[in-house]
Amino acid sequence: MVQPGWLVELERSLSEDESGESLAIALVVLASVAGAVVELPEDERRGAVRRALLLLTAGGDPSRGLDLDGRAVTALAADLDRLERLATLATGVAGLRAEATGLAHVSEALRGLAGEPEIAWRAFACSLLAEELGGD
Repeated sequence: MVQPGWLVELERSLSEDESGESLAIALVVLASVAGAVVELPEDERRGAVRRALLLLTAGGDPSRGLDLDGRAVTALAADLDRLERLATLATGVAGLRAEATGLAHVSEALRGLAGEPEIAWRAFACSLLAEELGGD
């Protein structure tokens, strides 16, 4: 099986990271890709992200980075949490697991997301917030 280049690059990054710092970033990237088909009405998404940005700003320097357990990320995840969305994300994670066969580090990260749907959902919410902060 030929994996997409970004998965191979993510595997390389994870395998070379002795500190484990890239794992959180990998979880967010994987959740973002897996959640690409999660249906979020634009008005609902925009309002929830705006509220999360206010929480992030109120907490200090918004450029300090995002934390999966931080107030802004957890509030955004809670605002957008719906059973059907969680199920769609889980399906996306399962699809990525099939694509990542043979990539040990990526597969382990995906196994973690599949086994901890709350973390997967927060990682997806974090990706939405990161996208907004990136100005995309």
